[in-house]
Amino acid sequence: MTATLLQRLGSGLRARREKAGFSQEGFADHIGMHRSHYSAIERGEKNLQLDTLQCVCKGLGCRAWEVLREAEG
Repeated sequence: MTATLLQRLGSGLRARREKAGFSQEGFADHIGMHRSHYSAIERGEKNLQLDTLQCVCKGLGCRAWEVLREAEG
């Protein structure tokens, strides 16, 4: 089964979060988001709004276009 764009985006965010050394709960707290909401983003279950994606990317120290480009690949 081919992963959807949201699933690939979530997977990419998870990889960046783990590389940055954050637990899921710690990162969600870092960006002011509830852990269950952030967890759903990483699983590709939430259709992200651009401002939410920007908030997550800012917390990870990357740009939204970088994460989107990787997810499109």
